[in-house]
Amino acid sequence: MLRSVRGQIRFGLKSTAVGSPRSVLALSTAATAAAASIASSEAAENPLLNAPALFPRFADIRPEHVQPAMKTRLAEAQTALENLERDVEATLARGETPPYAHLADSVERLGELVSGPWGAVGHLKMVKDSADLRSAADAVEPDVVAFSSKLSGSAALHKGWCALRDDEAAWGALSTAQRRVAELEILNGELAGVGLLGAEKARFEQIQTELAALSTAFSNAVLDGTKAFAKVLTAPEAVAGLPASARAMMAASARSRDIKHASSGEEASAEAGPWVATLDGPCFLAVMTFADDSGLREALYRAYVTRASEFGGDDNGPRIRRILQLRKEKAALLGRSSHAEVSLAAKMATLGEANALLEDLRAKSYAPAAKEHEQLEAFAGRRIALWDVNYYAEKLKEQQFSYDEEASRIENIALRQYLPLDRVLDGLFGVVSRLFGVTVVERRPADVGAQVWDEHVRLFELQRDGAPAAYVFLDPFARAAEKRGGAWMDEVCSRSRAFASAGSAVRLPVAHMVCNQSPPVTEADGSVTPSLMTFREVETLFHECGHALQHMLTKVDEGHRGTAPPTLLGASVAAGIRGVEWDAVEQPSQFMENWAYELRTLRGMAKHWKSGEPIDEATVHKLRSAKNYRAASMMLRQLKATSRARARACVCVSRPSPELATRLTIRTSVLPSLPEDRFLCSFAHIFAGGYAAGYYSYKWAEVLSADGFAAFEEAGLEDESAIVALGRRYAETVMGLGGSLPAAAVFKLFRGRAPTADALLRHSDLA
Repeated sequence: MLRSVRGQIRFGLKSTAVGSPRSVLALSTAATAAAASIASSEAAENPLLNAPALFPRFADIRPEHVQPAMKTRLAEAQTALENLERDVEATLARGETPPYAHLADSVERLGELVSGPWGAVGHLKMVKDSADLRSAADAVEPDVVAFSSKLSGSAALHKGWCALRDDEAAWGALSTAQRRVAELEILNGELAGVGLLGAEKARFEQIQTELAALSTAFSNAVLDGTKAFAKVLTAPEAVAGLPASARAMMAASARSRDIKHASSGEEASAEAGPWVATLDGPCFLAVMTFADDSGLREALYRAYVTRASEFGGDDNGPRIRRILQLRKEKAALLGRSSHAEVSLAAKMATLGEANALLEDLRAKSYAPAAKEHEQLEAFAGRRIALWDVNYYAEKLKEQQFSYDEEASRIENIALRQYLPLDRVLDGLFGVVSRLFGVTVVERRPADVGAQVWDEHVRLFELQRDGAPAAYVFLDPFARAAEKRGGAWMDEVCSRSRAFASAGSAVRLPVAHMVCNQSPPVTEADGSVTPSLMTFREVETLFHECGHALQHMLTKVDEGHRGTAPPTLLGASVAAGIRGVEWDAVEQPSQFMENWAYELRTLRGMAKHWKSGEPIDEATVHKLRSAKNYRAASMMLRQLKATSRARARACVCVSRPSPELATRLTIRTSVLPSLPEDRFLCSFAHIFAGGYAAGYYSYKWAEVLSADGFAAFEEAGLEDESAIVALGRRYAETVMGLGGSLPAAAVFKLFRGRAPTADALLRHSDLA
């Protein structure tokens, strides 16, 4: 289980259109020209109607722009699609095969009309949410979904791709990446209902539209449930045990709500309060881990596991039941036995392989996890409740390793003071340069024609041989009122041959890295303390950078742009993260986490935010030695979230019995869940993301990432020439090839063999 909702990659509209040799490229070029014409007359008033550009005008976009822009773009795209379908049918009727470039480039340009503006809207909903923006997007989302379903399920275009595959001469002339794109288009067309006709086809499209709406509503309910909880604390004993950084964050939350001292009327401060406890990730974790007040921990825990349920707010329980019903019906329409079969059709693992891995990990971690729990209760001197686990685990960790993670204190060294964001970024980008031979420099957004949506958002340019190769926005800090929790990487646009500007071979890729770490704190006296990171937040930043690097380091030119509702299939282009099987897409992100613990990296980035003094080596070694503390319990927690039985039983989530809850967790937990636990009601990965029947993907990808990092360990982490050589190979294969080959083939090109779980078990002390 992830510490936050990280690696939440949201794929875009599926590129499945095709066309004839003579007219498709002209058609797509005309569509682009039409977009440019609109832009010249209306974009000044509506920034979503820009002609295709590298950076959306994030700062200019307003809720009132959404519906007019999407209505215009959808009308254009619909007309272009109909013309394209007629054209490809005529081409096939003449016995001709549409050339690949016409098929792929045409649909990429066509899809851009919709996915360009919709991707910007989707991103702002995640990071700059408001009731007006949400309402505007909700109003047009059904039309976006309907168009996407029509595009991905077009029988005429599917026939065009099949004709290309069946033409031996034309197929033989394609590059490996182009063949991969065509193969994925054919598979995803089948999974998108391309073979359905009449009433079944209409019903399939209705299901797609309803699933997208349910996904959005589910996500909104989780956000609303998280925002709705705010516990005001006024007594110093209520925040006893919390580190100064957490108290400062909670005081800042009070100030943002204009909550002042009842008696004096003074503004809230970290030292004197008042403080506001929320369910946002940084605050929730700090309270659960450090608050001495068991009652406060219990209150937050119960609120957290009942978010978006019948216990308060907008209940996701009925949505879950409906989502499961629709997924089952959709699978049946596709001739599949279950949604799991649909999901795994485009993944690296088979159902049997995934289940075998999960059971192997469960069997090897349950007994050690039970022993860890016995040790924890012996240390606590009593039976402990669910809201006590993190608290006593942290106390025991501090005793065993002299390590306090949230306060980031090892013995007398306050580690967090040595991890300010800027120094961590220096360390991260140093690893990127060392391994992959590129340079990362910060740019002022205005200097490259970009806009940001918040003053703390930063823009970095990735350079190869001194020339720009990619860009990435970093949005690092939590904003409780408007930003989704967790951390994720997202696309702005992919590397693309079809959208290359004049004089360029390709359009450069642009990514988002979004985190929710503690922001800088402005004290009552006006002084500012920078964002001081826990090591968990450092790991998360390295993780998201791994996703972004696979997107940015790609050498594949078959690209696309945009974000579609997460219930839709991902685009079948192969640049960057696209085309990578879902259970392999976490491989580079988890691989990068290993480098946060590497000695050279730690020594280089852990420097005191005031003095610049580097952390001492003994402290570094203690941090590394604590890495696998309670590793079996963490493994079991991840497997619990992955539990197929729990997911299947969630149809009963609104009124489960205590006996049912016990049965669902007994194999993957040493403590039973609360009877009122509604964890699934906020499990956005499954019900508002792309991980349905695929949450095992984190563990599957962890096998790949651990085995990949083991190659560096075997070469010797102190052997710089070997590390550089392996890093370049990793850049050329896992990072560079992306989805242009099956993930198994890409891994074998790097490692020289198929992956094994040996390194993962060794890294977790479970070998």
